[in-house]
Amino acid sequence: MASDYIPPVADYAFLFGEAFGLDLVARGTGGAFSAEDATEIVAGAGEFAASVLAPLEVIGDREGARLEDGQVRMPDGFAEAYRAFVEAGWITAEAPESAGGDGLPGSIRAGLGEIWNGSNAAFALCWLLTAGQIHALDAIASEEIRETYLTKLVSGEWTGTMNLTEPEAGTDLGAIRTVGMPRADGSWGISGQKIFITWGDHDVAENIVHLVLARTPDAPAGAKGLSLFVVPKLLVGDDGTLGDRNAVTTVAIEHKLGIHGSPTCVLAYEDATGYLVGEVGSGLAGMFVMMNSARAGMGFQATGISDRAYQQAVEYAGGRLQGSVLDRPAGTPIAEHPDVRRLLLSMQSRIFAMRALGVYLGDLFDRADTDGTLALAEFLVPVLKGWATEDAIAITSDAIQVHGGMGYIEETGIAQHYRDARIMTIYEGTTAIQSNDLIGRKVVRDGGATAESLFVEMTATVAALREHDDAVATRMAERLERSIAAARAATASVVGFGQTRDAYGVSVPYLMLLGTLAGGWMHALAVAAVLGHDGADEADAARLRAADFYAAHHLPRVHMLAETVAAGEVV
Repeated sequence: MASDYIPPVADYAFLFGEAFGLDLVARGTGGAFSAEDATEIVAGAGEFAASVLAPLEVIGDREGARLEDGQVRMPDGFAEAYRAFVEAGWITAEAPESAGGDGLPGSIRAGLGEIWNGSNAAFALCWLLTAGQIHALDAIASEEIRETYLTKLVSGEWTGTMNLTEPEAGTDLGAIRTVGMPRADGSWGISGQKIFITWGDHDVAENIVHLVLARTPDAPAGAKGLSLFVVPKLLVGDDGTLGDRNAVTTVAIEHKLGIHGSPTCVLAYEDATGYLVGEVGSGLAGMFVMMNSARAGMGFQATGISDRAYQQAVEYAGGRLQGSVLDRPAGTPIAEHPDVRRLLLSMQSRIFAMRALGVYLGDLFDRADTDGTLALAEFLVPVLKGWATEDAIAITSDAIQVHGGMGYIEETGIAQHYRDARIMTIYEGTTAIQSNDLIGRKVVRDGGATAESLFVEMTATVAALREHDDAVATRMAERLERSIAAARAATASVVGFGQTRDAYGVSVPYLMLLGTLAGGWMHALAVAAVLGHDGADEADAARLRAADFYAAHHLPRVHMLAETVAAGEVV
């Protein structure tokens, strides 16, 4: 059976207050929050997640969502958990101040994102989509829509969805056929079918706000002809009261490989009442606000699911006796077999790298308005989403491997994490979509300037490590320096290819190269912080060991990937 969830509070305390050489949270918020505040918030979230959300994870997987008489019914306990989530104030806490929320900074939200997903990824998807819609409406909605819909989303009374995909329009949003017809009263009639709508219907909140991309009459072909609409499940009266059900039908819910507790719906719109958000024809720009929020959230989801699988693997390996263990006394559990130890260290070191990069990305967004870090933040969004989700599949697979034959048996619960993780490289834009964005908009377009700014920061960390007379620091500095050189060469190859098939043919390897390198940098920062302590404790020793392992086992992938990138598309 699945093990209890242990929130990684100590790691976040280290990241908030030490790993980056200062109180990261205080810097990013101008002193409004401190690392100590952030740690307390994460600890509180961890207690809630461990006691309320985590016990429902297996229930959600086994019961799944079900469609009964046109209404999706959630697994036992989900509605009560959602009410507790709202009453505890977590939704309002994370919503931006401009939308009426408490405005927790991005660095803290990175920690919360991991915790919600580590405890129950299927449940967390509801909030992830709602959070994305909050950001989109906050950016472009009229005062009327803000008052009617945004306030209810921020309070948690209503939830939100993202409606893009159609049977013939997946990645190619320009092929969307759903239409919006203007009405005399200022509303619009929305007609069409949307598929793969996460939490598209449920019974945990009183209303659902669908954010729908549709084509208006006489709109140009392609993506430029798309507009954005809010379409409520239940119609809303002028006084804010809920009325009849809108003409939105839940046709079906998908039977999926994983995340069974998250209803993935097929929705039919039959002249449903909707309201324009922003300007006609600007729908894609508005939807990208939501998509970018969700893409960063996928990085946090990858970290959370990976850590939950790792925790279970550690527990199993620490209690399982099987065979004699080389150079260890009789009765030593399998955790000390050299290859099992390798698997566990590999998982641990990758998870820390993801976790740290998530906090760093949140901090970049926190400082974007004051320190000009927006370009680097936007550069790293596809890197975190693509690299972390791809590595999460490997990590959850390794967790099964640690369990041996029992890992392939659903009874142990470890297979759920692997099944749940598999969708992450696909939804909110496949890894190739992330890498195409990275190559086309963020590397070739500026001639590699943003990438170079990142390499300069990494090089400064190499110099800092060389100030320490320590074997781990010496090895890390040497390996990181060579990896940076390889990444620079790979970036030069990409820039040289330009907007050609050669660049896009190796865009995923290039993204994975940057993610792997960034992970090594995160470990290098941790090493520098640990070596600044007067004396090393057990946690410090574990961080040094994980960093040393990552540098030896994962950073070498940068060199391999750089060779792949230089080759371009093989024809």
